[in-house]
Amino acid sequence: MPINSFENYPMSWKPSIDKTKKPIYQVLAGQLQQDILNGVLLPGTKLPPQRELADYLDLNLSTISKAFKLCELKGLISASVGSGTFVSYDALSNAYLLEDTKPKHLIEMGATLPDNASYEPLLLQLKSMLQDTDYEKWFGYGRAGESRWQKDAAIKLIQRGGFETSVDHILFANGGQNAIAATLASLCQPGDRIGVDHHTYPGLKTVAKMLSVQLVPIKSENYEMSPTALEYACKNENIKGIYLIPDYHNPTASFMSVENRKMIAAIAKKYNQFIIEDASYHLLNEKPLPAIASFAPEQVIYIASLSKSIAPGLRLAYVAVPSEYKEPISKALYNLNISVSPLLAELSARTIVSNQFEILIEGHREQAIRRNQVLDRYLSDYTCLGAVTGIFRWLQLPGKITGAEFEELAAQQGVQVYAAERFVVGNSCPERAVRVSVCAPETLDDLEKGLLIIKRILDNLT
Repeated sequence: MPINSFENYPMSWKPSIDKTKKPIYQVLAGQLQQDILNGVLLPGTKLPPQRELADYLDLNLSTISKAFKLCELKGLISASVGSGTFVSYDALSNAYLLEDTKPKHLIEMGATLPDNASYEPLLLQLKSMLQDTDYEKWFGYGRAGESRWQKDAAIKLIQRGGFETSVDHILFANGGQNAIAATLASLCQPGDRIGVDHHTYPGLKTVAKMLSVQLVPIKSENYEMSPTALEYACKNENIKGIYLIPDYHNPTASFMSVENRKMIAAIAKKYNQFIIEDASYHLLNEKPLPAIASFAPEQVIYIASLSKSIAPGLRLAYVAVPSEYKEPISKALYNLNISVSPLLAELSARTIVSNQFEILIEGHREQAIRRNQVLDRYLSDYTCLGAVTGIFRWLQLPGKITGAEFEELAAQQGVQVYAAERFVVGNSCPERAVRVSVCAPETLDDLEKGLLIIKRILDNLT
């Protein structure tokens, strides 16, 4: 029998379950999931303490703990030391941002698509490759031992991004998302915890959910992860590693200062934390800042994806991996990839070694500047964070409208943007903001049409 009377007790959740069904913890977890998905429990709701719920339901504390753990692994709830357990703000959000087909009747300004200026030079490079007499090797299996000069090309690109490494540390992956998945799959077990920013890359969220890895939001100061908060998490939140995007952070478009990079690296060394440094946007900078990996090369898995700097269709990322992690990550990449396309690996290497990649990067940068100038002209009355060389901006919303409400309103009027709710982690409260991609529209005319619609919506809110 319950110890206390709960008739007039203000519990946020009073579930009713059928105790004849077994196992009971799964029944309770199913009820919690259903109440979250049906809107009975809203994002941010603080759940009753586990002992209190155990007393209310007349169940063992371990049954409640197992039910909560099951829902936590699904990303439905999030626990924080000293604060309690909350319904996750991202429990209902859609983290899969790139849709199967291009949205019809919408100007696409949600997905972070680079402009297509690089496609013709890549096509010319590809045509020249296929003139080689031994062209058939591009269509066979790739062998790691045959790719030494391609790894030299990887070193050249990574150096351009602010990190010095050697070929002994280089692995190839089928894009940044694949590299992140392989890293988590090899270095984490189900239930392990990874520290991240309050808003983070949705691809990390989907991979973590698939692998039952929990993401722990670390407090930020001025859009930079707080070293003090990170050290607290290392001591009290039982985190195993950290994921960061120090340049053109996705989605907030912020930059981490060099001083903060040094402090984050020092903390990772002190507590033996691995860091996944997502360098997808490093090369958008004309003069990239030093990578976090340069301050802690034995702690950092550095991922240099080519999708944003050259072309997304190359499906290639260079991964600089510390010796300690190289074998497990290499095995995970093999099991997830089998192999990287020899054709695309060769095309990428030739583009880099010939220095044509510098021309492509500069072309992307000029296009981004041109488009950001258009955005600044239309949205000059509003706070839209981000640098002029970035491919997306973080638009802070006026009034009381939420990001999710603005996203829906914009879609109704013909523009696709992505709300902060898609990027928020766990029980962090999402900002009232949306991510606006300036390079996704195919033409400048489409960009202007989209911005005009966004401006009209904003003006009506003020």
